[in-house]
Amino acid sequence: MIYYYNQTPVFYEQQGQGPVLVLLHGFLESSTIWDSFILKLSASKTLITIDLPGHGKSGCLDTVHSMETMAKVVNSVLTYLDISSATFLGHSMGGYVALAYIELFEQSVDRIILLNSTTLGDSPERKLNRDRALKLISKNKDTFISMAINNLFVEGSRKNYASVIEQLKKEAMSFPLEGINAAIRGMRNRKDRTEVLKNFSRKKQIICGTDDPIVPLSSSRDIAEGTECELIVLDGGHMIWSEKTDECVKIIHLID
Repeated sequence: MIYYYNQTPVFYEQQGQGPVLVLLHGFLESSTIWDSFILKLSASKTLITIDLPGHGKSGCLDTVHSMETMAKVVNSVLTYLDISSATFLGHSMGGYVALAYIELFEQSVDRIILLNSTTLGDSPERKLNRDRALKLISKNKDTFISMAINNLFVEGSRKNYASVIEQLKKEAMSFPLEGINAAIRGMRNRKDRTEVLKNFSRKKQIICGTDDPIVPLSSSRDIAEGTECELIVLDGGHMIWSEKTDECVKIIHLID
């Protein structure tokens, strides 16, 4: 389905029945990453999946897609669907959006689950890497996408997930250049939301991978301890949604 936010198309789907779970994908991903989750959860959950601006089938809003902007888009879709509260699960960038959502619309969040994500803002080194990415992608979009997606998987596991990697690359290469750039700028500029998660008084969880090359396990442990957040560690990397689908589904099944 298409919802128009400020005359910009935003693709979403609503499936299943039961308590509402909003699934937010990461950078260079789309709502299609949740297909296996939908098959396994739709009998007991109402699942809302949304293509964040500039990704999947959703259009671009601006030259910068801040986490706050994307959170407002998600809220607008949920308001349109007459959903007043939900659990939010965000993978990587989707977790950044979920944290911004808490800051803006805390009373409508029942629970938050960060999947391979962090509350921290970009370090100075990471910001420089974002700037380098913007330069690289302007010269060769396909090369950047291929490198970026490969780097989400631990080198030793890439052979096992070759088909997943190729599908992700194929889809991401169809995303508009301006949408990818807008997301990079938004992530680069995002603020630290550790205090936001700490002050969130409802249920909160972090699901992380033992070998995540993007969000190290040690960092997730520190954040969980500092925010009084339940930490769930699974054997895998940054793409737990693909590597450990069944384990993630079991965790979600326990949600009230």
